[in-house]
Amino acid sequence: MNRVAVLNVVALSPNLIGEHTPAIKALADRSGGVHTMSTTLPAVTTTVQASMLTGAPASEHGIVGNGWYDRTEGQVKFWKQSNKLVQADPVWRTARERDPDFTCANICWWYAMNSDVDTWVTPRPIYRANGRKVPDCLTRPGSLRDRLQARHGTFPLFRFWGPGANIESTRWITNAALDVEETCKPTLQLVYLPHLDYCLQKLGPGHPEIPNHLREVDAEVARLVERFDREGVRVILVSEYGIEPVTRGVALNRILREHGHLELREELGREMLVPDECRALAIADHQIAHVYVRCDSEIESIRALLEGVDGVERVLGRDELEEAGLAHERSGDLVAVSTADAWFTYDWWLDERRAPDYARTVDIHAKPGYDPRELFMSSRLRAAWKLFLMKMGIRTLLDVIPLDDRLVRGSHGRTTPAPGHEAVLIANGASDQQTPIPCTMVRDLILQSIFD
Repeated sequence: MNRVAVLNVVALSPNLIGEHTPAIKALADRSGGVHTMSTTLPAVTTTVQASMLTGAPASEHGIVGNGWYDRTEGQVKFWKQSNKLVQADPVWRTARERDPDFTCANICWWYAMNSDVDTWVTPRPIYRANGRKVPDCLTRPGSLRDRLQARHGTFPLFRFWGPGANIESTRWITNAALDVEETCKPTLQLVYLPHLDYCLQKLGPGHPEIPNHLREVDAEVARLVERFDREGVRVILVSEYGIEPVTRGVALNRILREHGHLELREELGREMLVPDECRALAIADHQIAHVYVRCDSEIESIRALLEGVDGVERVLGRDELEEAGLAHERSGDLVAVSTADAWFTYDWWLDERRAPDYARTVDIHAKPGYDPRELFMSSRLRAAWKLFLMKMGIRTLLDVIPLDDRLVRGSHGRTTPAPGHEAVLIANGASDQQTPIPCTMVRDLILQSIFD
């Protein structure tokens, strides 16, 4: 067996590879160039990762987005971490069947938790009873957590997501991967490098600060490639999607509300969603939205309503979902896809004063949709005061996230990005494949690299 490392440089696209990414460019030059990759629908983190590692579309592996509406429990579930949610066999099981000596390490790819890989690391904060969220991680074996955090510091959770997101989290993950390489020497190591994703959504791909961010992530790639080269480990580099520039958010739930399809209840002056009582509900996830309709007889009328919304490019019904590989019990009855310049918000309120209290916080598990506005801060002074209160042991709400959807300058999720904004694949053997290479081919390329 050959040893292989797969580096996931999230949001890297062909138009970003060049003078500011010398290490990535050098890797591409010796590996047959930069290949564009087509993604499964939707082009979001958990779906594309599951497709790359299983070789299957969402209709088979069941990861229909970063979150979905659970019809059985009547709850929206976002950013769940258990690998048991993935319903197709991942690459490491196939490899282990071919050779029982095969080992695998997962360093912060999604769905690491509860997986059957030999070694894994994943962000996992401690939630205190007083409302505090304490940075931490979860690992297999459990002792790895203590070793990593003793050597490299506590996992920088507030640099991994939120207004403070920066290169520190990607650097910590790189350090963890190098540590695991040194101590475990896995046959396959999966390494997640998320930094570009944050700055590209926050600033947009054309912002003058992006070259600095490219150099930062390239430096981490250089560290990994240098070590893996020295150890004789073959390197594959992928991204999950590219980021397109956007100028506006589209609130489908407000449209559904105006036409009487949404059910709300007032709680302490706030309008709270009642998902299981909604006649139709849109679960926003970047540039796609799953729309769940309670009565089959209303599906076509709601489809017609959404097709007329400015910012909606198309709405997929059941036949189109089947064709797109997204027909699954977790999927919406309809899936809306935005125009290239827009993204979908989960918002339903008409008056910001009546928005739920979590809307202005970083709370990825409470919100019934993905919210990139969590990358921004409305007031640093307010944040400092709230953090002071929390450190004093006083329970308070860290409500410092703005609600202006125009702040977000980059998004993804569509499968038809503009030229130059596609996902990328850099790997020996990729030149033999069709272009663009389907992301479901990554599984076979990994196996080929291990067993050729």
